[in-house]
Amino acid sequence: MGPERDGGGYVGRRVVRVEDGRLVRGEGTYVADMRPEGCLEAALVRSHVAHGRLEGVDLDAARAVPGVVGAYSAEDLPDLPAARPLFQSDVLEGREWPALARERVRFFGQTIAVVLAGDRYAAEDGVEAAGVAIEELPCVIDPTEAASTSAPELFEGLSNVVGEWEAGEPVGEDLWREAPVVVEASYRVPPLSHASIEARAILAEPGEGGALTVWVSHQAPHRLRRDLSELFGIPQEKVRVVVPDVGGAFGGKSETFPEYLAVVHLALRLGRPVRWIEDRTEALTAAVHGRGQNQRVRLAADRDGRMLALEVEADASTGAYPHYGVAPIFNMLRLLSGVYRIPRIHARARAVVTNTTPTAPYRGAGRPEAAYAVERTVDLLAARLGEDPAEVRRLNMIHPGELPHETPVGARYDSGDYPAALEKALEAADYGGWRAEQERRRREGGPPLGIGICCYVESAGVMGEYGAVEVRPDGEILALSGASSTGQGHETTFDQVVASVLGVEVGRIRVVEADTAAVPRGVGSYASRSMQVGGAALHRASLRLIEEARRRMAGLCGVSVEEVSCREGALRAGEEEMDLVRLASRTGALRVEEDFEPPQSFPYGCYVAVVEVDPELGVVRVLRLVAADDCGVAVNPLVVDGQIYGSLMQGLGQALYEEVPYDARGRPLVDHGLLDYLLPTFSELPSVRTVEMETPNPNTPLGAKGVGESGSIGAPPAVVNAVADALGHPDGLQMPLTPQACWMKTGVREGVGK
Repeated sequence: MGPERDGGGYVGRRVVRVEDGRLVRGEGTYVADMRPEGCLEAALVRSHVAHGRLEGVDLDAARAVPGVVGAYSAEDLPDLPAARPLFQSDVLEGREWPALARERVRFFGQTIAVVLAGDRYAAEDGVEAAGVAIEELPCVIDPTEAASTSAPELFEGLSNVVGEWEAGEPVGEDLWREAPVVVEASYRVPPLSHASIEARAILAEPGEGGALTVWVSHQAPHRLRRDLSELFGIPQEKVRVVVPDVGGAFGGKSETFPEYLAVVHLALRLGRPVRWIEDRTEALTAAVHGRGQNQRVRLAADRDGRMLALEVEADASTGAYPHYGVAPIFNMLRLLSGVYRIPRIHARARAVVTNTTPTAPYRGAGRPEAAYAVERTVDLLAARLGEDPAEVRRLNMIHPGELPHETPVGARYDSGDYPAALEKALEAADYGGWRAEQERRRREGGPPLGIGICCYVESAGVMGEYGAVEVRPDGEILALSGASSTGQGHETTFDQVVASVLGVEVGRIRVVEADTAAVPRGVGSYASRSMQVGGAALHRASLRLIEEARRRMAGLCGVSVEEVSCREGALRAGEEEMDLVRLASRTGALRVEEDFEPPQSFPYGCYVAVVEVDPELGVVRVLRLVAADDCGVAVNPLVVDGQIYGSLMQGLGQALYEEVPYDARGRPLVDHGLLDYLLPTFSELPSVRTVEMETPNPNTPLGAKGVGESGSIGAPPAVVNAVADALGHPDGLQMPLTPQACWMKTGVREGVGK
């Protein structure tokens, strides 16, 4: 008679996203669409030097530009607070990131001054008129070079190595000497731009009585509210943060950025709304970047290919300020076991400041780096042994009967079937057929063909989340969530979760989130946590609401709670029946709140890529890409497919196209916008097949795990392994695998110029 449901209803259905209609018609509302009366536009004076002493800022000419209302440097705003780091840590002491540069600039694009005007054109003219004097200093770009004692010092009296962390127990040198097979390699994971279709944007408006309202493209509005409250001394109840529609984030909009502090400070100072909309050049050169890591890996195995030990050393660039870039390191360290039964693992990672744009979590946030280090090296082991890489993986995989499994680096894998993911992916890719075609080409000629595999496990979901469900007497049903959509489809999927439990039609639920005035608390959307944590909180709140409804119905009818049933949104007690809305109209609104914090889950999957390489041009053509991902219970498989395709394309971009290169003076060579930074488009989308798997999350009644980062983890190693396979595993093959990088490994170059 109770309300427990088996996840039926709309859970598992391919419901079309309700958000998409307004978005594709151009009816969405973004920060750039909002401009209150009297709003000032901000434009930023940025450093065009990567490292130097700031000798002077002359803004008189900028202030004289027609239409300019004001121009401000750090000297003009002595009470402007410094940026708030993602996580407070002692290692950041002495390495504070000023909202506007003081005395020193440490990366190209660092904000030096703000110009305000009635329109953006006048503000940009003011930026052009500003005078900045900088004494250029030596810079350092590579994190390993920056870690050396001879490198230029970014913060006086402090090492460039911000912190060093280890995982697992050291492996004695005896093992490395005596192991039958040892493979070693060095990898570079290049820095990437988050490149969301909407760049950063913020609008700050002061209100009566010291109130402040901020509209912002952000992933964590409640965290931003907290930071603004503390930094500007405003009670939290007087700070409202609203996140309207967001055009993507991928980890690049989680922080309390220096630019945001300058905008808020000037809005409060002037008593007027101030808006800043980041342009594409700023987004590529001055917004946070992702990845940026050097890896040194060695793997020991016996003659049959059973892994004995793994050792990884990594230098991760945090960019000029280590506020956000430290976080992905911990994910990487915890996942270096991959899906394998490796008896001994030892890893050491250093966070190093460099004269580059500060780094931050980027879709995957350490998980892709771990998968890349492990999966590239597994293929090298197979090549050394002369074995099929699929067989080496089969031999070493953790089996379902061994789960839950404690790894040597501190992760506790919860559930899954890693061998099944491998077999399903190989079958869907026609692995045997492509191997036969590869042998045929090697005998008879044709473009080199390669097949690559990546088997990965990731962690998903951190911290708890708030959820509330309310049935109002007027007939409205609300689902309030502390998550904040940046394009994932919450309006649809959260509706499905609540509608399934309450037994009402999908579409009846109004999802409320991303407004701190409407939702009392929350964490936000990142780390593949929206459904696993936020959805689970709503699921639990819905179940408890049904319990409360049964109690009220029992009271109305004078029966015990056990005699009240709830099916398809209707409560029944003997001959009496009423729906939830009618019950609310008779007894008052039904509302249940839930704060839910499950342990992290460990989604996993297997990717198989088939490529051919043009030996004369070095162009890589991806012929087939198979993704077998297990994200637990898929609430909406259509949305899951979208997440896989989107992350897969970002992974493809990392493997083949994307990088933020720097010249010797620290200038990012992407300052002409997307003409310089190559993104894969629909034209580069290969033939993709997704394979559904489902191992429910044992730690939540909803059973969902994360999926939003899967393709960015699985695709890069699979594609790079495939290219390496096609080219005979040459030394020094590094991402991105541009035509030039591949052509240099084909051997055709030997005849050039003769």
